[in-house]
Amino acid sequence: MLGCKGSSGTGVRYKLTLATRLLECLCFAGVVFGWASLVFVLKTDGYFSDLCINATDAMAFNVLDDCSLQDENFSLVFTVASFMNNFLTLPNGFFYDHFGTLATRFLAIFLYTTGTLIVALSNKALSILLFPALSFVAVGGILFLMTNMQVGNLFGSHRSTIITVYNGAFDSSSVIFLIIKVLYESGVSLRSSFLVLSACNLIHLLRTLFLMPKSHIPYPIPDDYKYGMSCARSHSYNVEQYEAEQDPSSDRGRGVTDEPLETDTLQLTDNSEKDSFRSCVLSWFFLWHLIWLSVMQLRHYFFIGTLNPMLNRLANQDPDIVSEYTNAFAFTQFCGVLCAPWNGLLMDRHKRKPLDPGVSEREADLCSSILSLLLTSLQCLLFSICASIPFLPLQYVTFILQVLNRSFLYGGNAAFISIAFPARHFGKMYGLVMSLSAVVSLLQYPCFALNKVLGGDPFCVNIILTVLTLLAFIHPVYVFLHCRELAKQRENSQSILEASIQETSMY
Repeated sequence: MLGCKGSSGTGVRYKLTLATRLLECLCFAGVVFGWASLVFVLKTDGYFSDLCINATDAMAFNVLDDCSLQDENFSLVFTVASFMNNFLTLPNGFFYDHFGTLATRFLAIFLYTTGTLIVALSNKALSILLFPALSFVAVGGILFLMTNMQVGNLFGSHRSTIITVYNGAFDSSSVIFLIIKVLYESGVSLRSSFLVLSACNLIHLLRTLFLMPKSHIPYPIPDDYKYGMSCARSHSYNVEQYEAEQDPSSDRGRGVTDEPLETDTLQLTDNSEKDSFRSCVLSWFFLWHLIWLSVMQLRHYFFIGTLNPMLNRLANQDPDIVSEYTNAFAFTQFCGVLCAPWNGLLMDRHKRKPLDPGVSEREADLCSSILSLLLTSLQCLLFSICASIPFLPLQYVTFILQVLNRSFLYGGNAAFISIAFPARHFGKMYGLVMSLSAVVSLLQYPCFALNKVLGGDPFCVNIILTVLTLLAFIHPVYVFLHCRELAKQRENSQSILEASIQETSMY
């Protein structure tokens, strides 16, 4: 391994791992969410064009193309891909926790390569291939992100910041489809662009072999921790065993080590019982966090899935204006990687000062997450309100709020799970939250259908989704009440202890 013999070399390796993982998330992991840019290219190439029908304008006596069915199929492709992106995270999370990083990344590379090759070999006669292709790309991308987030464990005091940065980079990678659109307008074919994306998987393979562990990166990092294939002998750690060996009272301890989530008390119980996967799933933290993620994610998915027809409607079918706004949307998506670190800094801000007496690091992390959860909910509400107003220039503001909220949402989601639950359950908990939120995201298709019944005007659906986003505020309120209760119980315990000491001293 690079730097196996010294701590400075190990530090270089850590930084190299951090940088290359960031590049992977930034350029490949979340490209499917640049769908609005790719739709513009696919329409030009005639995908699903057989669904367009001629309609006569009775007032102007002009023959127009009604392509609402084409738009509906493009929206359905994104619906299926976004659903698979999240729903399969649960089995992928179990796969990741059981088989480790190496096997999971091999699966990701296979799916991503298959998806990009299918798009490259498709054409308008084989438009149906977009359904499996985009799903493979989406699932492969989320696996890249899942295996990369553990890199935050290498940088303990900046753990949440790095997790949120990676999630921001995941969002920003949607700009790749904008680059493909710009190249297409310059004469580069869609097939050539996707063949290049497919060839890049060789780079992913090399990074997997030399800059990632075979199993998982433990937290906290042992002094002699090594990973990768460059060393003759490297250390392999079982995360569950390593966590079990840590002192549960340690300030560096993670997971549910101070109280069972279900009861919100400071009383210690049997470690295996309170740290079980079942106890995590049955906790109030899990329920409210799931609702928090699901309602905001549904709002984003409906917005992205209907962006192209919405812009066409507001721009009176002017392709130049639609292209301009589509480019602006895709460009703002790239800024997600710049927005995400602010959320991580919010969550890590308490680590710059010593903990108060009696406060565990987990409790401090939970309390620090409240502001992030609240700001994310508020951002989504503002974004939804702007998206509901049918005024074209206002959509620039909508784009900015959307990327800001999206970068906070997914980064905060992963960071909160890493704080609230044991690291050995991270893959399963992350996968379960994403899978259940994917089931909720299927509501976007009834939303599309309702939008169609209303003549393509999304105003009423937007109002309904805006009201639903209010549910997201329950989560930060609950975490706040939980932290306040912990503080009260700690004060009461301290008072009882002091009274006991005084009583003992009297005798």
